Amino acid sequence: MQIEPSPLARPFPQLPAISGVALRVARARYKDWDRCDLTFAELTEGTAVAGVFTKSACASSEVELGREQVKAGRARALIVNAGNSNAFTGYRGREAVEAIQAQVSSALGCEIDQVFVSSTGVIGVPLPIDKARAGIAAALEAELCGWDEATNAIGTTDTFAKGAGASAMIGATRVELAGIIKGSGMIAPDMATMLGYIFTDADVAPAFLQDALERANAVTFSCITVDGDTSTSDTVLAFATGKAGNARIENWNSPGADAFAAALADVCRQLAQLVVRDGEGASKFITIRVSGAADDDSARRVALTIANSPLVKTAIAGEDANWGRVVMAVGKAGEPADRDRLSIAFGGIWTAKNGLPVDNYDEAPVAAHLKGEEIDIAVDLGLGEGRAVVWTCDLTHGYIAINADYRS
Repeated sequence: MQIEPSPLARPFPQLPAISGVALRVARARYKDWDRCDLTFAELTEGTAVAGVFTKSACASSEVELGREQVKAGRARALIVNAGNSNAFTGYRGREAVEAIQAQVSSALGCEIDQVFVSSTGVIGVPLPIDKARAGIAAALEAELCGWDEATNAIGTTDTFAKGAGASAMIGATRVELAGIIKGSGMIAPDMATMLGYIFTDADVAPAFLQDALERANAVTFSCITVDGDTSTSDTVLAFATGKAGNARIENWNSPGADAFAAALADVCRQLAQLVVRDGEGASKFITIRVSGAADDDSARRVALTIANSPLVKTAIAGEDANWGRVVMAVGKAGEPADRDRLSIAFGGIWTAKNGLPVDNYDEAPVAAHLKGEEIDIAVDLGLGEGRAVVWTCDLTHGYIAINADYRS
């Protein structure tokens, strides 16, 4: 199904080339479409890898294997298949992944566990091994491509290619980071169908890279939601080739560690927000800020409950300043809350303070704010110092149209 780009779309950025990363795409033809649907990234020897994965109890074989592979901390290749998630496919799904790994490891002369595989698309259909093998063979012989081509090849219901970049100084050495991501629906990361990959030329120890990615994930990918549904395939991987020649970052005490971690978090935040901007059927990008909670974790859970509420999301779609729905969501979150301390604002304008409507409340400026594409909701629980920021989108008829015929 061909759909128009999201009204919240952003143009694909000019991303830096990452030394030690070679990108290629191919047509495996996992679905009946006229496009590349296999992305192959060859990584230089010694590349460090870190990853965060879905906590879904029905995770794909790609996720199960990836969780084990990152423990070794080294990678030589990444293969991403689009159109078939290969999830809920039993031993046949695992055989497909292992066949891909064997083919690539043989071609590159590397260990099998250094070949990472991701798949995204329809659940419950085994990945066709013959198509995968043919696609990889074609990719191995293909010309090098750019970030935009690699990104377009990993998409499914995405309406625009999503990428982000950043840089950091480690001593006198500038290191570059480039990230690509796919995701539009089934987005509620519990670590969103979301696949993200970040590449850097920095020389970083695998253990530090893993810690930095987990910290970045906690305040970015795990703070977005489109529909409250956690995918069986969610994966974010970070690869560090070490080609920049910087003094190696071993731990948080190493020079440049904070700068690199900040750049990594910046790329993660950009990518996470782009996924929300491409939320299926979305017309509004919504930022929800919760303060005054018992602690930060509680604030995040309250914010996500608001963000996942169909009533809140449809109210925003209808440009209705219905703050009563926010009250409802706070109340059902299962977190400490006091009705008589609760305050709510839209677009920086308080509609309710300390459990009561604001005196002489004028809805006109709030209504004007809700007509825009960027919506801000603030909630103060009045209990403590906990705070969190979550990003989501509205819920429109477009979401139903996209998902009602997803497999056709």
